Amino acid sequence: MLQILGKTTSINVRKVLWTCAELGLAFEQEDWGSGFRSTDVAEFRALNPNAMVPVIRDGDFVLWESHSIIRYLANRYRGDGLYPADPVERARCDQWIDWQASELNRSWSYAFLALVRHSPEHQDPRQIAASCANWSKHMAIVEQQLARTGAYIAGEAFSLADIPIALSANRWLETPQQHDDLPAVAAYMTRLAERDGYRRYCRNGTP
Repeated sequence: MLQILGKTTSINVRKVLWTCAELGLAFEQEDWGSGFRSTDVAEFRALNPNAMVPVIRDGDFVLWESHSIIRYLANRYRGDGLYPADPVERARCDQWIDWQASELNRSWSYAFLALVRHSPEHQDPRQIAASCANWSKHMAIVEQQLARTGAYIAGEAFSLADIPIALSANRWLETPQQHDDLPAVAAYMTRLAERDGYRRYCRNGTP
């Protein structure tokens, strides 16, 4: 059976859990990470030298990096409806998956660590304000795209790209800060609420 190593409170682990829910995949989960089993041990580093979650074991195959994992699962377990085979549609999906990691994630990291994790190393008011402003700028890009599609982040149909984007949108909504009025994002989250994976692993009160 597929094994997922990582705690459910991790946004990156929840990407994998939600993908499994969409694909109807059974799995076993082991809690690793802060507050649970330490990833900074030889046993875990043998699986992921970065000592970060999530990691999956699918038989003898071991894989880390959340976006690589969700793509693998969709490819391995007949997820054409989630991750289109058509090169153009897949490219649109990949664009938003990669943007979430390279741009959106970076925009909120300082503010999230300060306002939610209460990290002592992330309490500079100017940097918090700058991170919040940058986060809002990136969420405005999400708003514009959703207003354009009128449905989901990569187009008219739910896709693999919606999983990381929605999790980041949820993190924005759950973080105590000023929130701009983003009606397309609000409608998007309401639309996603029909999905079991969303209810279990996204808009569940966990940022």
